[in-house]
Amino acid sequence: MTTATATSSMVSSSDVNGTYVYSHAGEELGHIDHLMIDKKSGKVAYAVMNFGGFLGMGEDTHPVPWDKLSYDVSKDGFVTDIDKSTLEGAPRKRDDWYRDRRWEEETFSYYGVPPYWI
Repeated sequence: MTTATATSSMVSSSDVNGTYVYSHAGEELGHIDHLMIDKKSGKVAYAVMNFGGFLGMGEDTHPVPWDKLSYDVSKDGFVTDIDKSTLEGAPRKRDDWYRDRRWEEETFSYYGVPPYWI
């Protein structure tokens, strides 16, 4: 991942795409495919992660609340307290998950973080 500048706290969304996500134990969980940003507030709501599979085949895509990730300079990636079993047990998404407030409420509750819209 490359950042805008070494001293900047800002990063381009294009630089986040492809960044690896690790558990606190150091296990690679997957990588960020893209971000979902709330149009009204401008807040990043989700990092949509790809995980599982092999060489890009059989990967599962799952939105994770942005507040569950923190950047770790030493890993050049994001770290989370989520593990693989938690990802696998998360609420299943439909094709229109990003329009389904009930699904979002269940997801934020599942991960134990306040929703981005509050």
